Amino acid sequence: MFNAPWPAVALACVIVFGYAVQSLFPQDVVVAALGFAPSGLTNGQWPTLVTAMFLHGGWAHALMNGAFGLAFATPVARFFGDRLGGLMGLLAFYIACGVLSNLGYALVHAGDPHFLVGASGAVSGLMGAAARLIAGEGRLGRVFSPPVLSMGGSWLMVNLLIALLGGGFMPGGDAPVAWEAHLAGFAAGVLVITPIAWMTGRR
Repeated sequence: MFNAPWPAVALACVIVFGYAVQSLFPQDVVVAALGFAPSGLTNGQWPTLVTAMFLHGGWAHALMNGAFGLAFATPVARFFGDRLGGLMGLLAFYIACGVLSNLGYALVHAGDPHFLVGASGAVSGLMGAAARLIAGEGRLGRVFSPPVLSMGGSWLMVNLLIALLGGGFMPGGDAPVAWEAHLAGFAAGVLVITPIAWMTGRR
């Protein structure tokens, strides 16, 4: 973490300290106000696609996402650079992946009133982008390159296990795990990094 670019460290801190702030308030009230439920899309609660990314179900959930966020945000932050434009590119990419991961979950669970919280969909997007950067040795590699396929396949297997066995074997896994959002986030990260790189002048 001491070699990570500061935007990656800042992103991890937002995940962890965001939950510290959340924990100061009644959790059911916070989740009801800011969590994402697919049923809310029909009621115009579109902002929760973003706000839910900054909530978590507990310290284990927040710390795990913070650790994985730091690991996978590091190559992405290096790619975008540590100036203002690079920071904005990283944030735009992160939020886009989180929104698309939640929408992917909503496609599978249309009308579901249960709330979804957490940054894992967006973090999965960072993983997908990191795979592209590994393939290109710091630049954007091919979508169907071996690193993308191997990381994607491994992530698919992990999430199929979650789907079959539940999330009890994961840290903070007592609550249901939105494995569909993880897979949608990874796919979004693999694809969305290209237009955002173009918009920020990166290749």
